Amino acid sequence: MAGNNTVICAFLERPLTDRIITVQILVIIFLCVNMLLIVTFFKKECFYTSARYILFFVTLLSDSFLLLMTDILLILTTFRCSMQVWLCIIVCFFVIVYSIVTPVTLTTMTLERYVAICMSLRHGQTCSTRNTKYCILIIHGLSSGPCIVVISTFFSTASISFYKQYAICSVEMFMLYRWQDHVRSAVNQFYFFIMGITIIFSYAQIMKVAKAASGENKKSTQKGLRTVILHGFQLLLCLFQLWSPFIETAVFQIDSNLFRNFRYFNYVLFNIVPRCLSPLIYGLRDEKFFLVLKNLLPASSNSE
Repeated sequence: MAGNNTVICAFLERPLTDRIITVQILVIIFLCVNMLLIVTFFKKECFYTSARYILFFVTLLSDSFLLLMTDILLILTTFRCSMQVWLCIIVCFFVIVYSIVTPVTLTTMTLERYVAICMSLRHGQTCSTRNTKYCILIIHGLSSGPCIVVISTFFSTASISFYKQYAICSVEMFMLYRWQDHVRSAVNQFYFFIMGITIIFSYAQIMKVAKAASGENKKSTQKGLRTVILHGFQLLLCLFQLWSPFIETAVFQIDSNLFRNFRYFNYVLFNIVPRCLSPLIYGLRDEKFFLVLKNLLPASSNSE
């Protein structure tokens, strides 16, 4: 019946809801703002030769890609579009990896602020452009860990014929047995713990320097401290996303309608909101970036 199709949909059977329309508006706004910031990044050489801005650029790209992919999956799920399992594996591979890239990058950005404030004499060498490029590779390698675990446990249990079957694509599709869900939860909690400890350590060390600093150094340190706090809040929201599958599984066993409401709430709060904070932290709070961004806007051009 499916023929050679890899995706089968029933668009006419599922009308658009207010929730889906709301998500589309939020995602479009988010992507437009991110594209503007990405253009701004390439407007000045100091941005793509500085570790903090390069890492910010990585978060912009990963967040934009993740929001686009998850939004597509949301639409496919809403309209009950099923796809062959092998195709879903490819899609979910990138979704899982890039859902981890942002919190790992935020943790790295926090460490960069720690080096800049607490080890200022070594900052230029440690956070050079070359080292930052290597760091991006390491970030993607570390972010692949949970995905490799999920996919490996699935490959070890699924039959070959299962890959040609059609199903609604989601990460939960790979949880054929309860122990696989426990393994995924354990890996996510491990990442949660390591990144949380890193944020707390960096905050504590910067706080010590802030108390001892004076004059311009104190002002710069206080600004770095506020940045770390914002990173911590943003990272906390992203890290809660690592716990949400475990909570969703428990909610699903209670009530399916409650599960759908809870999943929508999770998607907005732990996927969209944290990724809207990056433009605020660096796009608006950073003076250099904001000045270049302001000059790109038509209103500022006309006023000049």
